Amino acid sequence: MLEQYQAHFRALGYTEPTAIQAAVYGPMTSDQNVLGLAPTGSGKTVAFTLPALATLLPGDGTQLLVLEPSQELAIQTSRVMRDWAKLLNLKVAALTGGANVKRQTERLKKRPEVVVGTPGRLLNLIQDRKLKVHLISMIIVDEADDLLTGDTLETVRAVAQAAPADVQLGFFSATDTAILSDLGKWFGQEVTRIDVRQEDHTQGDVRHVLLQVGMGKRDQMLKRLLAVPNFRALVFFKQTNTLKHTATKFYHDHVSATSLTSDLRQVQREKALQDFRQGRTRLLLTTDVAARGLDIPKLPAVINYDLPSTINEYVHRAGRTGRMGEPGQVISLGDDHDLRDLKKLLRETDYDLVSVYFSGRQLTTERPSATPAVRAEVRPATQAARTVATRPAHDSLTPTVTASPAQAPATHQETPTPKKSKKHKNRHNKNKGMRKKWRDRDAQHDRERS
Repeated sequence: MLEQYQAHFRALGYTEPTAIQAAVYGPMTSDQNVLGLAPTGSGKTVAFTLPALATLLPGDGTQLLVLEPSQELAIQTSRVMRDWAKLLNLKVAALTGGANVKRQTERLKKRPEVVVGTPGRLLNLIQDRKLKVHLISMIIVDEADDLLTGDTLETVRAVAQAAPADVQLGFFSATDTAILSDLGKWFGQEVTRIDVRQEDHTQGDVRHVLLQVGMGKRDQMLKRLLAVPNFRALVFFKQTNTLKHTATKFYHDHVSATSLTSDLRQVQREKALQDFRQGRTRLLLTTDVAARGLDIPKLPAVINYDLPSTINEYVHRAGRTGRMGEPGQVISLGDDHDLRDLKKLLRETDYDLVSVYFSGRQLTTERPSATPAVRAEVRPATQAARTVATRPAHDSLTPTVTASPAQAPATHQETPTPKKSKKHKNRHNKNKGMRKKWRDRDAQHDRERS
């Protein structure tokens, strides 16, 4: 390792490289193509940054391309690489989709040695002859399990084919997929596989819990979880429509939450992420695409609002918490059927899933329940209240006594029934009295005439 690196390592408080950092440094500095597999949060960005920068020449134009799956991850990676590149007088530029192309073109005129970007934007700039690739000596494909799928695979291959034939390739991922075993077939070069997932111990103590909540009550549960002291969480959704519905509801209810989706402008996405990282908002509502690979230091929790459908999805979501030795927890919400399916999905993994309940402003493994004695006392009181509420006002003065047939006469004598007062006169009797009055009046008139 270069002397500049060693000094900066000590300045950052690191005592030794992580397993992936130590494993790939030698092969990458000796021009080998590598596939680095390591858990999330194990320092993969620094792992490819140090050997890649060590091979570059300052002032010699763009020599290194780093491909990332999202704008957020490209900006995050460029910041990490820029921190190390300044030690070697190297410049780093971030070129992502959704940003102003003219401004990015101006950055390229400064001839940065390192360009970090999303595959689509980099390919467009290459095809428009704005990004020169004739000096490219290395291409890094980060989050390779994600980038090498679907249409993105062809975009990544097109970028690699535009570079010189002897370009060095580096692939990094936290999870293994089928295509990572056929990299030689897809890119025409032999790739050395370096897997340290079993050797790495950088992840902190992460608790994986199941919280049974119906779909209609999950928003309310998120609000209740905010009552937990110092609680912050990255909340994962499957559908953007569901995310937006929850975000709108939280906005009107003044809940400390913000959203991070792929359809937002870059400035909005950067602000949402910055507000969450700095603690100005406590919930960040996002999707798997937007939050892929994000590094949020000391994140207490990850919440699966919608449960993942694959093991890799769960691994990457869970990897946002418990990074670099910090504790964390993964909270999965769902009904009984959903949680049962999640257990089946993760049956072959090492995750220990524990059912929890929300009680007393905390998550506990003890099921809250009422004792039978309390239920027996509450029920008669409720019935008595209903009896009093439905009984007429004049009856409320006399208690109702229920007696056996043998005791009924005695009870009747001891408790005479009072006369019932009438609120309204009987209309028939009233009319009867009026008719008698009219007859008497007619009879008097007859007597006076006679």
